Amino acid sequence: MYKTAVITLSDRAYSGEYEDVSGKILRSMLPEGFEVTEYIVLPDCYERLKNELIRLCDNGSCTLILTTGGTGLAPGDITPEATMAAAERNVPGIAEALRAGSMKYTKKAMLSRGVSVIRKNTLIINLPGSPKAVRESMEIISDVLLHAADILSGIKADG
Repeated sequence: MYKTAVITLSDRAYSGEYEDVSGKILRSMLPEGFEVTEYIVLPDCYERLKNELIRLCDNGSCTLILTTGGTGLAPGDITPEATMAAAERNVPGIAEALRAGSMKYTKKAMLSRGVSVIRKNTLIINLPGSPKAVRESMEIISDVLLHAADILSGIKADG
């Protein structure tokens, strides 16, 4: 079972103004073989997200981290920048697949700035914040998550 963290970035969910629906959807749509061991709701804060990502990766507590929110064009959308600051290696194909696959649902998908990276042996994937986009994104990437986790953990060779 691969340990997974779900991190929601939302000032309003953090303050309790509204329920974190996207994070709950992520938790429910994880493919078999993954278990959410950390569920965190943070405000849109660069330093807090960067520090959480580093903590989760460096202590080896997660093989997969999925973030939701903060990937758009608004001034407070800092998720990609904080994720890149924690990154050691880039995995552009996942972010490219998410944008390309989401284009069949909405042209607004091209405005997503989400990234996918590796730190230590942890894969970090930024997903959009809307519940609909989270569902669609998980449909796009679910089939490759187990293979990626197997490679990162050394169970399988790359390929």
